[in-house]
Amino acid sequence: MAQANYLIVALSLHIIWLLFLSKPSSALAPETSRSFPAILIFGDSTVDTGNNNFIPTIFKANYSPYGKDFPNHVATGRFSDGKLIPDMVASKLGIKELVPPFLDPKLSDDDVKTGVSFASAGTGFDDMTAAISKNYIQRLQRIVGVDESKRIIGSALTVVSVGTNDLTINFYDIPTRQLQYNISGYQDLLQNRLQSLIKEIYQLGCRTIVVAGLPPIGCLPIQETISFPIPLNRKCLEDQNTDANAHNQKLSKLLENLQPQLPGSTILYADVYTPLMDMINNPQKYGFEQTNRGCCGTGLAEAGPLCNATSPTCEDPSKFIFWDSIHPTEATDKFITESLLKQFSDHLNRK
Repeated sequence: MAQANYLIVALSLHIIWLLFLSKPSSALAPETSRSFPAILIFGDSTVDTGNNNFIPTIFKANYSPYGKDFPNHVATGRFSDGKLIPDMVASKLGIKELVPPFLDPKLSDDDVKTGVSFASAGTGFDDMTAAISKNYIQRLQRIVGVDESKRIIGSALTVVSVGTNDLTINFYDIPTRQLQYNISGYQDLLQNRLQSLIKEIYQLGCRTIVVAGLPPIGCLPIQETISFPIPLNRKCLEDQNTDANAHNQKLSKLLENLQPQLPGSTILYADVYTPLMDMINNPQKYGFEQTNRGCCGTGLAEAGPLCNATSPTCEDPSKFIFWDSIHPTEATDKFITESLLKQFSDHLNRK
């Protein structure tokens, strides 16, 4: 698994995900006169549009029931019943309807020019390396030339969404890092690595970089299941949510301080925590009926290989906040996308 992550991270660092993640066309294009020729995505499974299909790992989603509500009901490798936030953002911005994975051998020249996802399910800062692959840039240069390549990269929307795996797996569930760090120290470790990543992306030419914060990880069904084996006792883990919130506050301040060090850059913090927490606390406002288990299987633990063709699914995923025990449904991602686009529209209108 570490080697698989190394491969995808190396391939992705050149110009990146995540966000999960960021802004509706109606909010961005007309009101800010801001347009993006391409979208570049780096992150984990919440923004992996299929890269894991092409690397040796068990963390794949290219089989039923994943893709249940995707066009033509195709399981593409997206960890969802349907589209992901990068797809929705790209569509809203008028870039393209779907963001393809960079590792897809059928990737077209047009897709290279308008952006890809480098994200990989299972990736986190804790297993990153400083190695940078230039594969994407080199291919883009071959297609459009060096000058046009620089223009596309410099004008692209770059999204980074990563960190949830680090806290849930490396710190809480398999607490190896707890032997070395307290929560504050581990957050600092992750954010130092994030800062280095952003600087590398900037050096590669990216100028508009959106960085997603952590969701309320204590409300992920899998986290509830681990702490509350008896289903009736399940509830959000407030200590983990508090840690996620503290991480996000540090992250927001870090990005605010980092931008002046990178001339000509726009670095935005994407608040995922607030809209998702509001959905969990006020599900009726959004049309949800189930907040603490996924649509797939029992909804308590199934995800990745455990959510498969033999798993029953709920009748209507749009009534569920979570598709499996970790990942949101397409319906949830739509609401998060709307929230994020509003955040970024407001920010860019103030500039």
